[in-house]
Amino acid sequence: MTLTKLPAWHEGEKFIQEKVGVAERMAAVGQRVVRDYMPDEHRDFYAQLPFVVLGSVDPEGDPWATLLVGKPGFMSSPAPTALDIAAQADPGDPAAAGMRDGDPIGLLGIEMHTRRRNRMNGILAVGGGGFRVDVDQSFGNCPRYIQLREFDFARDPAETFTGAVEELPQLDLPARTMIEAADAFFVATYADRKERRQVDVSHRGGKAGFVRIAGDGTLTVPDFNGNLFFSTLGNIVLNGKAGLVFIDYESGDMLQMTGDAAVVLDSPEIAAFQGAERLWTFRPRRILRRPSALALRWSMRQDAWSPSSLLTGDWTQVAARLQAAELAERWRPYKVAKIVEESQSIRSFHLEPADGAGLLPHAAGQHLPIRVTVPGADKPVIRTYTLSVAPSDGLYRISVKRDGAVSRHLHDTMRVGDVIEARAPDGQFTIDPYETRPAVLLAGGIGITPLLAMLRHIVYEGQRRQRMRPVILFQAARSKLDRPFDRELAELVEAAQGAVRWIRVLSDPGGAGEGIDYDAPGRIDMALLTRFLQFNDYDFYLCGPPLFTQALYDGLRNYSIADRRIYAETFGPSSLKRTADAGAALPVRPPPSKSPVPVAFMDSLKEARWTPESGTLLELAEARGLEPDFSCREGTCGTCRTKLLKGAVTYVREPTASVAADEVLICCAVPAEQGFGEEDRIQLAL
Repeated sequence: MTLTKLPAWHEGEKFIQEKVGVAERMAAVGQRVVRDYMPDEHRDFYAQLPFVVLGSVDPEGDPWATLLVGKPGFMSSPAPTALDIAAQADPGDPAAAGMRDGDPIGLLGIEMHTRRRNRMNGILAVGGGGFRVDVDQSFGNCPRYIQLREFDFARDPAETFTGAVEELPQLDLPARTMIEAADAFFVATYADRKERRQVDVSHRGGKAGFVRIAGDGTLTVPDFNGNLFFSTLGNIVLNGKAGLVFIDYESGDMLQMTGDAAVVLDSPEIAAFQGAERLWTFRPRRILRRPSALALRWSMRQDAWSPSSLLTGDWTQVAARLQAAELAERWRPYKVAKIVEESQSIRSFHLEPADGAGLLPHAAGQHLPIRVTVPGADKPVIRTYTLSVAPSDGLYRISVKRDGAVSRHLHDTMRVGDVIEARAPDGQFTIDPYETRPAVLLAGGIGITPLLAMLRHIVYEGQRRQRMRPVILFQAARSKLDRPFDRELAELVEAAQGAVRWIRVLSDPGGAGEGIDYDAPGRIDMALLTRFLQFNDYDFYLCGPPLFTQALYDGLRNYSIADRRIYAETFGPSSLKRTADAGAALPVRPPPSKSPVPVAFMDSLKEARWTPESGTLLELAEARGLEPDFSCREGTCGTCRTKLLKGAVTYVREPTASVAADEVLICCAVPAEQGFGEEDRIQLAL
C-alpha cells in the first residue's frame, strides 16, 4: 500500500508546540526527522527485538496499548516502507479489536537493556500467522527516562496465552499497588486527520511512583522534557482519549486501561513537581488485568536508573512544596542538618524544615532571610544569606563568611541539630538557565555563593534538557586557602562537558601553582577580562563587595556593554550605582512629600506624624517603638516588605527587591507628594 505523505504535525501537536514556543523550530525538525519510510538502522533494530509495543483503536473509538512478543527475528522488513510481524494478539487482548485488515496502528520498538527506541505508525494488513504494517510515519526517540532491564523468556512466545482476563469495575488494591510502584508504562493515542487516522504509542518513565492515583481512580502524570514532538499530548488535545498498559516485569502481568485524558498546562503542581513541564490526567472507563499474559520477564540491572529519571521529583515532594507555599509569609524553624568547612573563613550550613512542611522552591541566586538571637542582644537579629544551592538540590544551604556579629555567632555556636528561623527565599538576582546567550559570572570572595547556585542550576537544567547554556566563571579570592568550593566547582565543570569554563584568580598566589591551583594572579578587572573574553554577546553576572562590583560594572559600561546585559548584587551597605541605556525607560516616581503626613500602623494600633526630617517609614516606625523586620536597609533584600493599606509612597533609593502594587519596602520609602485636594495619609499593616 502506498500512502500519501502528510505534514509531520497535526493541529494538536502544533497547538502544544506553539504553547511552548517551539512551533517554528519544530516545523523544520519535522521535515527532517519524520519520514514515510524506515531507515536501515530502524529496520535492523526491529528485527533484533523480542517484543514490540502496539497501539490500536477498537470499533468504539477507544485506544488500547499492548505488547506482542516473539523470538528475535519475529519482525522483519522486506522493504523500507513495510514491517512484517509474525505474531498475533492473544484472544483476551482488548487491542485485538483494533487489529483488523486496514486498521491503523502505532508501534514502538524499545530495547530496555540499551535504552534504544524507535516509533512507527501505519496501516495493518492481515496475513498468514501475523500481519504487515505499511509505514505512514517513522521516527526515532531519545533514550531518556528508560530504566535498564535485561529480558528472558518464561515460556515459548509462540504458545497462545489463554489465561484469565479480569475486567475490573474500578482500580482495586492490587492494580493501585502496581501503578504506584511503576517507573514506566506505555500509552496509545490517536488523531483523526482529514486524510486518515494515525495511531501512536509511546513510553513514559520516571522514578517509581511518578504516576499519582486519586481516590476516584484518576491518574495524574508529569510530562517531562523530551523531543518536543508532543505526539501523545497533541492527540489527547484533539480527542481526549488514551489507552494505558502497565507491566509487572517480574510476573508478566498486564494492566490495560482505556479512558478519558486531558492535558494540564497551568497548575501549581507543575512548578512543584521537579522536572515537570506539564501534567496530564487519565480517568479509566474500562480496566482489564491479564495475569502472566507476557511470555517475557525482565530484571533490573544494578545501574538501572536513567539519569534523566533521577533528575525528576515525586508526588511526596509536590505535596510538601505546596504546603510550604502556604507558609511562605511566616518565620519557620529549620534544623541544621550538616555543617561543612568550605575554606578557612567560610562555613556552609545545610538546613532542613523542622516543622514537617516541605521546602519552598527558590530561584537560583536568591537569598534566605534568617532570624537568630545573638548572645547579649535584647531581640532577634535578621540577616539575609544567599542560598548556594540550586532549586533541584532539595535542601537549603547558606554559606557564611566569618565577618560580623551574626556570622561569628553562626560559626562559633551553631551545631548540627540546632534550629534557625527563616522565611521564604527572596531576591531578583537570578538567572535564566534556558537562555542561549553565554553567561559570564564574576565572583569576588563570598560573592561566589549566588553564582555557584546559578551554575548548579544551569548544569542541572542542561543535563535535564540536554542543552546547556555556555558559562564562563571568574572566581577571585585572596589565597588558595580562602577560596571555597574547589571540589564542587571542579565537579560541575566536568559534568558540563565543555559548556563551563572556570578561571581562578588569586590576589596572593604565594604557595600556589599557576595552572594547577589558579589560572591568573591579581584581581578581576577589565584588563584580566580582555585576556580571557572576546567580548561577544554575553550576559554578565556580578557579585562581591561594593567596590569590586561597582568597578566591574563601570568598566563593562565603558566597554559599551549595555546596562540590561549586566546583572549585579553587592554585599555591604551600599548599592550599585547604574547608568541607564540610551532611550531606556526609567521608573517614574513622585517626589517625596514636603509636608507632614499622618501615618497609622494598623496592626499595632499606633499613629505617628512623618516629617521630611523623620527619614524612611522604617525609621519612623522604630521611633514609634515598633520593631519591623528588616535587614539591608537598601531595598535589596525585601525583608521589610509591608502591606500598604492606604496612601501613596515614593522611594528615596530605587529598590531592587520585588514589591507588589499593594506593598512597600519601608526601609527606603517615604510618603509621596499628593496633588491638590488629595488626602495625604498613610496606613501600613504594621
